[in-house]
Amino acid sequence: MMPNSVNTNVGAMIALQNLNMTNSDLMTVQNRINTGKKIASAKDNGAIWAIAQNQRATSGSLNAVKDSLQRSQSTVDVAIAGGEAVSDLLLQMKEKALAASDSSLDTASRTALNEDFKALRDQIGKSVSNATFNGVNMINSGGTTIAALANDDGSSKLTVSAQDLSLGSTILGGGSGLTATSSIGTQTTAGAMITTIGTAIGAVSTALSKLGTGSKSIGAHLTFINKLQDSIDAGVGNLVDADLAKESARLTSLQTKQQLGVQALSIANSSSSGLLSLFRG
Repeated sequence: MMPNSVNTNVGAMIALQNLNMTNSDLMTVQNRINTGKKIASAKDNGAIWAIAQNQRATSGSLNAVKDSLQRSQSTVDVAIAGGEAVSDLLLQMKEKALAASDSSLDTASRTALNEDFKALRDQIGKSVSNATFNGVNMINSGGTTIAALANDDGSSKLTVSAQDLSLGSTILGGGSGLTATSSIGTQTTAGAMITTIGTAIGAVSTALSKLGTGSKSIGAHLTFINKLQDSIDAGVGNLVDADLAKESARLTSLQTKQQLGVQALSIANSSSSGLLSLFRG
């Protein structure tokens, strides 16, 4: 047992230590409530904070991946729209060629059919050249192959190959197929053009199928990236977010404890005044 002394008040020292600990805990709880985080900086828990920062970096990088996928999907979809226009024009051109192959046509009718045919042919060129998104065209001559980002470090790409649907391209039959000068001015050329366009229709359909598959793959991967980012963000929240209901209850408890600590310190400080009674006569 410590002797009674006016120089050293052990009870007050212990009460002050406890009050300081309570105040420190109270400050921590208030900070958690203010920020909504139980780990707001590296000094709170260095290891967990570092893990959370790494995952935040991954989540942030996935924003760039989503942008790339969305931009690529739009580019492919525009290319598909252009390709479908080409396919529709080919169907009309085949109809014109079939009509022009009729030997009973007079010159005026054949000329009119040929003019319609050439207008449709030229429209193919316009449709192809205008199928551009953000400066990228996948179906023109020398079209751009899409290579969208697929992961957060750029080491994986999602590729959709360009499909040249321009007049004179391999898909439209090359030099002996549908070109910028093709016509149906005679019965013979009209008959040959029926086969040429029929082959081109099949080839364009195959090209569109490849573009459609590519767009679907990009869309599926975009959905996955969205879910992955949500899961990462939720994981970071599990690591660093405070349980506000729990912290609120703890705040009330610590406030009560703080008041009791102040009273205990007051009582301990007043105990030394009792020594004065020993010197009263």
